Amino acid sequence: MSDRAPRRVVVVGGGVTGLTTAFRLTQADPSLDVTVLEAGDRPGGKLRSIEVGGLILPAGADSFVARKPWAVDLCKELGLGGELVSPASSGAFMWTDRGLVPCLRDAPFGIPGDVGDVFRWPGISRAGRRRALLDLVKAKRTTDADETLGSLIRRRLGDEVTDLAVGPLLGGLFAGDVDRLSVRATFPELEAWERSQGSLIRGSQAASRNARRGATPPPMFVKPRAGVERLTDVLAERLGDRVGTGTAVRGVMRAPGGWRVETDGAAQPVEADAVVLATPGPVTAGLIGDAAPDAVRELDGIPYASTGVIPMVYPEGTQPALQDGSGFVVPRGKAPMTACTWVSSKWPSEAFGSRAVVRCYVGAVGEEDILDADDDELVEACARHLAAAVPLPDAPEHAEVVRWPASMPQYELGHLERVARIREALPSGIFVVGQPYDGVGVPDCVRGAGETAEQVASHFAGAPMREETVR
Repeated sequence: MSDRAPRRVVVVGGGVTGLTTAFRLTQADPSLDVTVLEAGDRPGGKLRSIEVGGLILPAGADSFVARKPWAVDLCKELGLGGELVSPASSGAFMWTDRGLVPCLRDAPFGIPGDVGDVFRWPGISRAGRRRALLDLVKAKRTTDADETLGSLIRRRLGDEVTDLAVGPLLGGLFAGDVDRLSVRATFPELEAWERSQGSLIRGSQAASRNARRGATPPPMFVKPRAGVERLTDVLAERLGDRVGTGTAVRGVMRAPGGWRVETDGAAQPVEADAVVLATPGPVTAGLIGDAAPDAVRELDGIPYASTGVIPMVYPEGTQPALQDGSGFVVPRGKAPMTACTWVSSKWPSEAFGSRAVVRCYVGAVGEEDILDADDDELVEACARHLAAAVPLPDAPEHAEVVRWPASMPQYELGHLERVARIREALPSGIFVVGQPYDGVGVPDCVRGAGETAEQVASHFAGAPMREETVR
């Protein structure tokens, strides 16, 4: 089968990663027969919106990081560059026992680069600020071993800053526990700051100084005006009938000269020269169990966190209750939500009128039990805590709960080495890509998709499949 033309590639998973991989494959070699198989009734994966009180609100990511250029570049390539918008409000708040306090501005990764800002660090006690200043004089670590994100921040800035300020911000992006997340797999810049500057504070200062050089720095976050799913919608349009929805893949088996992809309801399995699995790790493990047992053992070692989002729409006249900013983050265990975005401030729309529109985030490693509550309980708990922090009514007019079970892979110590072992253990012609391996954000998934498409092209350009692949 590997000698026949055109070669066929099956991409399993129609989220942004799978769609981008397929798009890049068709660009690299228009002769390829590329098929995307998506189990859901629409492509896009977690990049989708829902209707809440007559408004269309994001159910997954509401934007992507602009400093990582891959998603922005793809949008421009697809003709969406003119649709990209940045938040209308900047700055965030931190949940404290005394109420919301503003997070430091111009502080990369939440770490101040100015000694004066350390002395004025909102929400941090005087003792906590003094401890943070020791970062300027403490010797840097000399060992080369990876460490947890929490270990690095605690060692440099102290426990209080870690638990109340920097940890909630950085750990929240992974729905994780900073004391378990690998710094190299999550924020390697921090390790580089200590190594090059001997201090996180001086590293932040250098990063801010570099960002200010030359042209005006780009916004931190952007999105297409109609929503992040506009990216996957256009990718699906470009791919056309190559994308098949409502097609659940049940297994990937060896076949003479290649692979056989078995699906629900199909009279015949799909034959392929190469298969790209753009699926969550547990799904991938279930699909290749017989073909790659060593890879499956490593896949099973990646833990996942379950999360949820709760979009809430308040009555007309409530928008002024929200302070100027984009929302707030919550230290672990202080409230039922881990963060809250003020959608109507961050992404204002005429459709909102004068209504306050927010999204609460729930669930994380160690905080997943809250997702066992029913929808009404979740909405009530989040709304009650929100009303204690800002002058909003005790309950919204409209709310929905969107659960994302086992949705966030945890990049714990050794994660990068585990990913390398997974890919090394895959048989020739099988590729994995997406959040479990390449980064949890949209830009990282886009980057990983491009790299995977190149690897598939190299696979086809190289030697014939190994003997064990065609048995």
